[in-house]
Amino acid sequence: MVTVRLTPKGGRDSIDGVEVLADGNAVLKARVRAAPSEGEANAALGRLIAKAVSVPPSRVAIVGGATSRIKRIKIVGDAAALSRALEKIVGAR
Repeated sequence: MVTVRLTPKGGRDSIDGVEVLADGNAVLKARVRAAPSEGEANAALGRLIAKAVSVPPSRVAIVGGATSRIKRIKIVGDAAALSRALEKIVGAR
């Protein structure tokens, strides 16, 4: 499970590193160009995460926070490979 703070209509599709929220939880910061209407921003986030960790978009699902900025994402795949990919994304920022 990955927790993401999404900014819709953010000007570009990107993952901008990690942010620590006021409650102390760390989240992955992401922005997408899509508007938050009719699930467009959520779909764009799914595609963005899938591309970043090299899995098909069908293996990425929002399991919590569909109408919130803070979302819980489930990614299906090899746990070790996904962990390495996420560490590489975070480390590159």
